[in-house]
Amino acid sequence: MNSRRKKLIVLTSLTAFVCLGVTVYAATTVTLGVGNAPHSDTLGGPATMTARTLSLAPGDVNAWHYHPGPLFNIVTQGTVTVEDGCGGEQSYTVGQAFEEGGRVHRPKNIGSVPTFAYQMFVVPLGEPTTVSIPQNVRMCGPVRNVDECANGGWMNFNFPHAFNNQGECVAFVQSKGNHQ
Repeated sequence: MNSRRKKLIVLTSLTAFVCLGVTVYAATTVTLGVGNAPHSDTLGGPATMTARTLSLAPGDVNAWHYHPGPLFNIVTQGTVTVEDGCGGEQSYTVGQAFEEGGRVHRPKNIGSVPTFAYQMFVVPLGEPTTVSIPQNVRMCGPVRNVDECANGGWMNFNFPHAFNNQGECVAFVQSKGNHQ
């Protein structure tokens, strides 16, 4: 094979790899406004509130992430499906509202029409609205209540860390003030 043909094969192979091997997160967000509150009853302290929109084209799957405070959503077009890092997913359609926050998840559009949602983030002052999981690794957590620790459930969690036993899991929940 001549040198030119080898280069063409390598270039074609690299192009195919890039086109087929790279996941693109094409969600579109538009920030509508940001403001600081000296006190938020929701957080029990100062907060930053951010209003924005989220658009997902058919087939879009966002990266794994979490929010350091509550996020309130209202779906106005299509269906938004939220996949929980611990397993399971929930779909929301036009007119439905839902809350996220704390737990690792990713939104996706598994439908055939674009989705659109209004969002309101309430995060502790100085925190970002969204924290991406490094290398887009699926993580499970954090645990929400002591019931999730029971019957070996503690073994499922690996974010923000894994537990060695049920007692550690329960102590984590109780230290967060979630005595559910």
